Amino acid sequence: MSVYSPLEQFSIIPILSFGVLFLDISITNAVLTSFVSLGAIWSFYSMLVIFDLTIVPTRWQLIFEGLYEVAAGLIWDSVGPRGQKYFPFIFTIFFFVLVSNVSGLAPYSFTTTSHLIQTLVLAYTVFIGVMIICAGVHGFHMLSLFLPGGTSLGLAFLLVPIEVISYIFKPVSLAVRLFANMMAGHTLLKVIVGFAWAMVGSGGLLLIVHLVPLLVLVVLFGLELAVSLIQAYVFTILSCIYINDALVLH
Repeated sequence: MSVYSPLEQFSIIPILSFGVLFLDISITNAVLTSFVSLGAIWSFYSMLVIFDLTIVPTRWQLIFEGLYEVAAGLIWDSVGPRGQKYFPFIFTIFFFVLVSNVSGLAPYSFTTTSHLIQTLVLAYTVFIGVMIICAGVHGFHMLSLFLPGGTSLGLAFLLVPIEVISYIFKPVSLAVRLFANMMAGHTLLKVIVGFAWAMVGSGGLLLIVHLVPLLVLVVLFGLELAVSLIQAYVFTILSCIYINDALVLH
């Protein structure tokens, strides 16, 4: 892959390479970034606990309370009172995806959510959790998810496989949506940066004209920041909808 390729930023680079038998447990930039995101969440929460929450909120407390209200509103609107006990899980998912998306906008950083394997792990974590919730609430009656009421026996042989396949692919669509949006946005930013840098290297009149793509880059950076926030919101609200479907067998 070329050094100037816009896809270079998505390369997974081993930092510490080692393995056990046939298992490769190397520390890569993707793993390191994931730990940094988790560490940022833990540090953010710990900082609020150490400095205590005040009646007159500080700037960091306002940010944390804003994120709390967003996640709480999502699960209340989608699931209702029964969903409040799943708030810690939903809030953690929301915060992790948000931090992973936004931190990837920093120069020389790595965006874990721009890799399909990372978003698939997140989506199937939600999916497995939803299945456990559904099984715990409804038991074997959860199988009615795949057989709509009033379906004849002959039609059931056709509908059940279709319903099973569509249900299994729900987390795939959830993962691909996040991955595609983050990868496309970051690729576009790198293309604009490379174009502006090439104009600078050409010198002459292009050295002045390169300010145009730089201005475009500023606008695109703002849009990409908005996309990062929206995608974390969308991922979370769909997770809430899946939990609601598990509770009501819809």
